[in-house]
Amino acid sequence: MSKQEKSFPAGMTPLGKAKFLFSCHSGVSCFMSCCRNVEMLLYPYDIIELKKCLGIRSDRFLEEYVQVVQGDNPFFPALMMKMTAANSCPFLGPDGCTVYEHRPFSCRMYPLERGVDRTPEKGRAEEFYFLTRHEYCKGHDEAQEWTVKEWLRSQQLLFHNAMADQWAEMDTLFAGNPWAGEGAAGPRQKLAFLVCYNIDGFRDYVRHHDLIDRFKLPKTRVRAIETDDEALLSFGFDWLKMVLADMPTLQVKRNRQIT
Repeated sequence: MSKQEKSFPAGMTPLGKAKFLFSCHSGVSCFMSCCRNVEMLLYPYDIIELKKCLGIRSDRFLEEYVQVVQGDNPFFPALMMKMTAANSCPFLGPDGCTVYEHRPFSCRMYPLERGVDRTPEKGRAEEFYFLTRHEYCKGHDEAQEWTVKEWLRSQQLLFHNAMADQWAEMDTLFAGNPWAGEGAAGPRQKLAFLVCYNIDGFRDYVRHHDLIDRFKLPKTRVRAIETDDEALLSFGFDWLKMVLADMPTLQVKRNRQIT
């Protein structure tokens, strides 16, 4: 199917190379409105970014700032930012976002929405960007002009997109109910929750069970896993694919167990 033949939701047309107008700053009348009365989903890399910014462990971040909710995936819980008593983001200060450089993916992406076709004709994923608009947002009336590529660079979204793609693969795996028979919050689902959302708890698990030593891994990857949360998360995703779906994502050393 060619790009011209692809079907998209009604009213949504990919931007392609077209330009759009947008700017968010303290001078627009709606400034900080998007930080109130909002349901903000959080993804695994969001947790890593925010807990690093705050200088706390991921388990403490989950306890203080997150609520577990039922999302679109019927077989795996989603995370949502816990709003304050005034129904605003807990990181909203008098002058704006106090964690702006580490803000969540959904905040960073707006006013664009990203869609990925993972079954294109050529066998590789193809991404599309759409312009979305909140009725209250006056940033669309500003004169600053952007292309999609310019916006992605300015918001440092390329790495975030790569992490989001990894998460999408896991979400698809979980949607197949790989823990059928265990029921909600069974041991395998709890393990998946630990890997995806509690990266410091997973690092404790890896060390306690000597998990890295069970697999044939390049030394450079081992060093990264031991010190870098993003590398550890990617390793965790590979491990879950192996454990839950018997995918050959990791090579087990001889006489070592997978779990």
